Amino acid sequence: MHEATSLPDRPAPCCTEAEVERLVHDFYAAVREDALLGPVFNTHVHDWPAHLARLVDFWSSLLRGTQRYSGSPMSLHMAMPRLDEALFRRWLLLFGQTTATLGNPAMQQLANARATQIANRFWQRYQVEGRDGSGLVPLPISMMG
Repeated sequence: MHEATSLPDRPAPCCTEAEVERLVHDFYAAVREDALLGPVFNTHVHDWPAHLARLVDFWSSLLRGTQRYSGSPMSLHMAMPRLDEALFRRWLLLFGQTTATLGNPAMQQLANARATQIANRFWQRYQVEGRDGSGLVPLPISMMG
C-alpha cells in the first residue's frame, strides 16, 4: 500500500488542482528560504522542479483523491540522518502558515490535518528506528504547538 493511500479514504475534492499547486509551490518556497529547514531540503533535493511535481501529485492525491502519487515517502525520509523534533515542528508551522494564506478554509482544514498526521507518523517511525540517537519521545506534534 502506498503512503498516500494509507491515510483515510479518498476525500471529496475540497480544492482545485491550481490550489494544490499553489500550496505546494508556496510552501516549499518558504521551506527553501527557512533558516532551519532550508539547509536540510536544499542538501537532499537536487532537482526542485521534479520534486515539486511529485509533491503536487502527492498532495493532489491526499486533498483531491486523484491517486496520482505512487511511491514510498516514508522510506526516503527514514534514510535521512539527524532529523529532530524541531524540524518536524517547523515544517508544520510553515505548512499551517501557508494554508492560512490560500483563502480556502475547507482545504486548509483538511491539508493541516493530513500534514499533522504525516509529521506525527514520520517522527514516530523515525524515533522507533533510532535515527535521532535518543529514546522514543511520545510527545505528539500538532499544528497548535
